[in-house]
Amino acid sequence: MKTANVADLRNNFALIAAWIGDGETVAIHKRGKPFAKLIPAAEGVERPMPKIDFAGRLRKIWGERVFSEEEVAAMRAAELEGEEG
Repeated sequence: MKTANVADLRNNFALIAAWIGDGETVAIHKRGKPFAKLIPAAEGVERPMPKIDFAGRLRKIWGERVFSEEEVAAMRAAELEGEEG
């Protein structure tokens, strides 16, 4: 069983929720003493992974823009330049 304190629950809820989603029981401590237990609502129930619309994300970011070969080469060169140093 994993443990977290009240501050962890407030500041890192996404992580603790992921533990619970993975089927873990989480003991919550308040001032160093056991306070509560969070358990998954239904044991063994698998949640389907959300499907990500990558094409939709690209359209949202770039619209219908199409980059030329020169633009792509310039962006790649800039990336490689940044990796060196």
